[in-house]
Amino acid sequence: MGVENILFIVALAVGIGLFARQVRRIARNVRLGRDEDRSDRKAERWGVMARVALGQGKMVVRPVAGIMHILIYVGFVLINLEVLEIIIDGIFGTHRVLSFLGGFYDLMIAVFEWLALGVVVACVVFLARRLVIRIPRFKGREMTSWPKRDAVYILLIELVLMGALLKMNAVDQLLQERGAEHFVKAGSFPVSSWLTPFFAGMDTGTLLVLERVYWWAHILGILAFLNYLPISKHFHIILAFPNTWYSKLEPRTQVRNMPRITEEVKLMMDPSADPYATPAEGDGAPPERFGARDVQDLSWKSLLDAYTCTECGRCTSECPANLTGKLLSPRKIMMDTRDRLEEVGRNIDANNGTFQDDGKALLGDYISEEELWACTTCNACTQACPVNIDPVAIIMDMRRNLVMEESRPRPALTTMLTNVENNGAPWQFAQSDRMKWTEE
Repeated sequence: MGVENILFIVALAVGIGLFARQVRRIARNVRLGRDEDRSDRKAERWGVMARVALGQGKMVVRPVAGIMHILIYVGFVLINLEVLEIIIDGIFGTHRVLSFLGGFYDLMIAVFEWLALGVVVACVVFLARRLVIRIPRFKGREMTSWPKRDAVYILLIELVLMGALLKMNAVDQLLQERGAEHFVKAGSFPVSSWLTPFFAGMDTGTLLVLERVYWWAHILGILAFLNYLPISKHFHIILAFPNTWYSKLEPRTQVRNMPRITEEVKLMMDPSADPYATPAEGDGAPPERFGARDVQDLSWKSLLDAYTCTECGRCTSECPANLTGKLLSPRKIMMDTRDRLEEVGRNIDANNGTFQDDGKALLGDYISEEELWACTTCNACTQACPVNIDPVAIIMDMRRNLVMEESRPRPALTTMLTNVENNGAPWQFAQSDRMKWTEE
């Protein structure tokens, strides 16, 4: 085993180790959320994941963006097979170790090259949509400098990676034709062959150096990109699969009941129950918070949603409240939740695994009451999201906290609740008078 192979193994171990560390941190943050069982109806969940995450079923609602995204997605997935070969070659010092597949290998490399070209075209189109055409849904008060730069960085990184791959193949092809030692003749290069004229006049020694430069640039770029994912919106390429598997399977507009409230209502309706009975031993735990004030009060699924958000803006572009000039932006709800969760995670890391109250909360410091009450709970945002994120669940939990913990409903809601309490109906007349209209 040569020095280059050892350096590659070290780089591979460091890159994967750092990525695993970041994944563990994110998993820890998601587990800070309230427990919620999403393990039922497994067959249906596998179908949703296959249709939405694997099949990109909701992306093509907007054809241009959908087709371009599918091109990048398929290219990203399949080209990783060539990355697997590069890793094997890097560890064992081989060259195109899968070339024993013969004609199938040639076909495979050719498909990868066409896909790489497709990724390049799609990235250029996406850059033009962001920087030249300036699609409206990429704007918004939540789209500050970092979210804008993040999206551009991702596209540029993918262009660099595909460029390094195609240049590596172009130089490799010339070295194969010249019979250079170690370079077995294998593969078909329909796209990178367009680049060979740029390198044809160079001597073999220079080509050998360039091949190694492009090879290292491609694999180190992939390892760097792997570690960029967890701090980027692009982490959705991994989280989209579990997030869609754990999707809400009930009707989108069905609101989750609060178990404690359900128990109280059942107790009120049970004539044989004693509302003053002494709680069972062990029930002296601190009472559960009604609704959500901070990220720890949200369900773990809502926190997973926050990390899965692609910041594409489809939710906000279809939100009727946002379209009429209200402050609400479903995308901002998800981005604020993720930002606060990251802040809580850093707090825990800085305090040896224990959260120390920092005087902040998701409700108030990140998301305002005005935003929450602007929501009509129409679920247009959940319908539009390409990875089944549910901003309404977060909004409803924080509304519950405002009403049941803070006693701060909006005025119109206060009137309705008072009427329900006094009259048994949301209207300002007694329940006994409700049917008098039938007597006329």
